[in-house]
Amino acid sequence: MRSFSYDALPMRVRFGAGSVSALAGEVARLGLRRVLVLCSPEQTGTGELIAETLGELSAGVHAEARMHVPVEVARRARERAVELGADGCVAVGGGSAVGLGKAIALEHGLPVVAVPTTYAGSEMTPVWGLTEDGRKRTGRDPRVLPAAVVYDPELTVGLPVGVTVTSGLNAIAHAVEALYAPDASPIISLMAQEGIRALTGALPTLVDHSTDLDARTEALYGAWLCGACLGATTMSLHHKLCHALGGTLDLPHAPTHAVVLPHALAYNQHAAPQAAAAIGRAIDSADPARGLWDLAGRLGAPRALVDLGMAEADIDRIAEQVVANPYANPAPVTADGVAALLRAAWAGEPPGGLDE
Repeated sequence: MRSFSYDALPMRVRFGAGSVSALAGEVARLGLRRVLVLCSPEQTGTGELIAETLGELSAGVHAEARMHVPVEVARRARERAVELGADGCVAVGGGSAVGLGKAIALEHGLPVVAVPTTYAGSEMTPVWGLTEDGRKRTGRDPRVLPAAVVYDPELTVGLPVGVTVTSGLNAIAHAVEALYAPDASPIISLMAQEGIRALTGALPTLVDHSTDLDARTEALYGAWLCGACLGATTMSLHHKLCHALGGTLDLPHAPTHAVVLPHALAYNQHAAPQAAAAIGRAIDSADPARGLWDLAGRLGAPRALVDLGMAEADIDRIAEQVVANPYANPAPVTADGVAALLRAAWAGEPPGGLDE
């Protein structure tokens, strides 16, 4: 007999081309009068455009978001929000900007409105992360869940192809782990399979035609679904690995997910046959781990951790860190198994010991 629980997350989503024009209305609907716009230095121009769109509702732009949310970056942003008398934040960009908004919300309780320009998915979750002394801490807190999300595919048209690909594969990783999560439900499983299908269908088109608005819309739709899966379930080995690689070695977030995903899936798929079958249906592959690895190659994504700056000598210490604290995973998590996974991902070998 089927049995499950499902908690719907309380947020409002606006989706569609041109929907950023409704941002000021969404901010006002929440009763906010003075919001701080957050973005990365690379997104300063977009942040300033968003501030102009907000008009008198904008308290200014803070363009210091960084990957993995270093604590010193979070500290400066929190101080800036207090200094400007902000009563909320608008996070524009990917996971770095949204993560910075969450850091402020965690400390001061200010509501976050997210305007994603990548496919990271952080905007759909109550999960926060902070990096200090080479370790990334994560947690779940309802205070950091964005109160509203505005998805406008037009804001993603300028996303470089390389970032598009790795950000999309990062989103797919959320859905893959949701399918074999200990708290999976039929609703999330449907969303996960559809999200994987939408993204794997859209990404090849965007490699050849990066400004195709229909494909951008389909990819953002898929990212929304994958992000919702991340917010509703417990992540396993793949995300633990990527947090350790990012927090300890400062490897780039989305490319790291892109490299690790096929290997983590290969580690787990025989222990999670129903999840593997769903992924296989979504990507039309009898071996989903190999299918995702092949897709990454066709898309031009990185497939080796050595290419992202990881040293071979780091393999054992990352493996030790990943197995130090127990967590749910379909296959047993062992130091030797994780080290073998990392060795294959480091070298860029096909997942599961297959020959190319």
